[in-house]
Amino acid sequence: MKDREEIESTIKMIADHMETGFLDNIVAMFRQDKSYYHHIGGLMGDERMQVRIGTFALVETLMAEDFESIVSAIPGIAKLLKDENPTIRGDAAHLLGIIGHKDALPFLSAISDEASELVKETIEESIKEINENEGES
Repeated sequence: MKDREEIESTIKMIADHMETGFLDNIVAMFRQDKSYYHHIGGLMGDERMQVRIGTFALVETLMAEDFESIVSAIPGIAKLLKDENPTIRGDAAHLLGIIGHKDALPFLSAISDEASELVKETIEESIKEINENEGES
């Protein structure tokens, strides 16, 4: 497995490209190498709003063609539910709702001590969305 420094360097490189608007190139990278999917959580945890918006777009683009790999990113995204920044916690909860897979439910349901009302509401909406998606399957 790659060492921590190499992983952080890869996430930073992808995030920097995303911030400058190279989403199509990043989508192509993910299509070529499925190991990048595990970096989605790291991208969503970036402080730069443009990177987080790009991560939403990346996930929405790739969901239609490789949903299984997107699902494999759920644990990394779910770690952000405990981030100190409420914006990142809320974005992570929202992204899990967009993915809409039942594997996210234990992570979302485990958050019972959320201080931010907005994040709490986002978590509840994501749980509802996932439950509705599962009912349609």
